[in-house]
Amino acid sequence: MYKASIKQALNRRQLLLGGLAATGLSLSGCASLGGGPSIGRVVVIGGGFGGATAARYLKLWGGNVDVTLIERQASFVSCPISNLVLGGHKQMADITRGYDGLKTMGVKMLQGEVTAIDAAAKTVRLADGSSVAYDRLILSPGIDFMLDGIGGLKAALDAGQVMHAWKAGPQTVALRKQLEAMPDGGVFAMSIPKAPYRCPPGPYERACMVASYLKQYKPKSKLLVLDANPEITSKKALFERAFKQHYDGILEYRANAELKEVANGGKLAKLEFEDVRADVLNVIPPQRAADLALKAGLVNVNQRWSAVNWLTMESTATPFVHVLGDATFPGPGMPKSGHMANQQAKVAAAAIIQLLKGEAVNATPVVMNTCYSFVTAKDVVHVASVHQYDAADKTFKPVPGSGGVSAGANQIEGRYALSWADNIWTDMLG
Repeated sequence: MYKASIKQALNRRQLLLGGLAATGLSLSGCASLGGGPSIGRVVVIGGGFGGATAARYLKLWGGNVDVTLIERQASFVSCPISNLVLGGHKQMADITRGYDGLKTMGVKMLQGEVTAIDAAAKTVRLADGSSVAYDRLILSPGIDFMLDGIGGLKAALDAGQVMHAWKAGPQTVALRKQLEAMPDGGVFAMSIPKAPYRCPPGPYERACMVASYLKQYKPKSKLLVLDANPEITSKKALFERAFKQHYDGILEYRANAELKEVANGGKLAKLEFEDVRADVLNVIPPQRAADLALKAGLVNVNQRWSAVNWLTMESTATPFVHVLGDATFPGPGMPKSGHMANQQAKVAAAAIIQLLKGEAVNATPVVMNTCYSFVTAKDVVHVASVHQYDAADKTFKPVPGSGGVSAGANQIEGRYALSWADNIWTDMLG
């Protein structure tokens, strides 16, 4: 137990140092958590990997920044690790954390729904009619779904016939219950949209976790993975190996299988050239930046994503508004992951502190990413990357030779994955 505590402490320190390196700040520059007059008011919308991290680091690095975090949920529920809940290997309590750590640091917490952003007046309006003023606004709203292109999907989702479970929480629990209620010998069909999409929860990891449950408890059943993409889009060889090694005869993967319509009370998936009948249909819809970003006029790429100045994460559509995480139009090779949102938040926090002080921002930030995927209850694979800001092209680019993927799935990486989750939750929430 003592050795484990030391290891966790070291891991958390390494994660913190990684964030500092990414933004160009040094430990000696991390002054106080308070004292002196406020240098500005920053409102953060969204308490996920991006928003919570930004709020915490604004206090950790800036100290005398007045920070208000607005989040509609009382607790944070993690998309990473949520697939293990579907597989029966974790419980919802294992992926749920509170915001008390941020409150202790001096972050003002408001639980509520933001309905509008008035960029001209620099205020945000909440559903209860109140408003909050800002000097700088950080928007980390996540994603919402594009349902119009799939006939019958909205009605099936609204009726609770079909689940997406792509926003960890009640849908995760509901999809788990559908899986448990499915008869042995039944069919679980899972529809994956064309990339890009939020990941995690990763679709191929989800396929493995559902298949692991079926293998143990409903061995006569079948999992159909209907992928709109021409091939597996992440860690392809590793997932192909896992599908064959662990779930042969249970999991069937079909590429170029784009969902066109949902019918028959959520029991029929209509593709271009075939119909698929399923006892449980898990549809991951196509995605775009969340509705709030769209209504605020921040979506300016492909009618789906928000473009940003990567040195500051400031929107290219609206000044003084910084956009993080899944809502952004990604740089080359940049995933829509929780880890990347955490890194972008640190870039934004460091830059906002400098901007509020009237000083130059770091011109050479570096961010990094690691995504772990469980292929069994204990065996894990990963992909990692490092991204350096390129001044000529004004974007982050992968550093040649950095990162890469696992040689193969193993249980050591399984322990790393769980430690990563504990460490990054602590890094963002305190």
